Amino acid sequence: MSTEQQAPARAPAQTATALWHRWPTAVGLLAAAFALLAGGDRDTVITALFVALTCYLAAAAFGRPWVAWAAVPIASVAVTVGQILDIESWMVIGAASVLLIVVGLLRRASRPALTAQSLAMLGYGGVATLALALVPVAGAVLASLSLIAHAIWDLIHYRRNAVVPRSLAEFCMFFDVPLGVAVIVLVLTS
Repeated sequence: MSTEQQAPARAPAQTATALWHRWPTAVGLLAAAFALLAGGDRDTVITALFVALTCYLAAAAFGRPWVAWAAVPIASVAVTVGQILDIESWMVIGAASVLLIVVGLLRRASRPALTAQSLAMLGYGGVATLALALVPVAGAVLASLSLIAHAIWDLIHYRRNAVVPRSLAEFCMFFDVPLGVAVIVLVLTS
């Protein structure tokens, strides 16, 4: 049997394998669509950004990349409970960030990683918090631009394969950019 005859038989398996390796992309796009349908406004974007930042900081604080995935539902629940208790999301994430930094210092986590993630929290989180002070449309655009810019952070970590798993960085890229762009389009066309 020639290799030409075998190629079509292997193609579906190779395609399935290639698609399986891109599961973070698919999940990121689905999560962005869900977030858009669930709210698609300034607060949705800010919450998404805060959760992403918390995941990176948690992974750095514990020195374990897999902690970033575990932090997704934990940070999401913390923000939701805060909303139920009428506590602003930035306050919940701020308190969690301080706690994570203390944990990282006590665990003697990598100083460069902990410092970088802490500064990212201050930078991106500061912009998100500023967006809360603006009128809703301007705030949504600023928060969305910050979320889109966070995809650069994701790309850096993806390429370096550092701090968080590559799967999380890939998921975030394909969550951050579509959600950020869609919210900008929505608020500017409404």
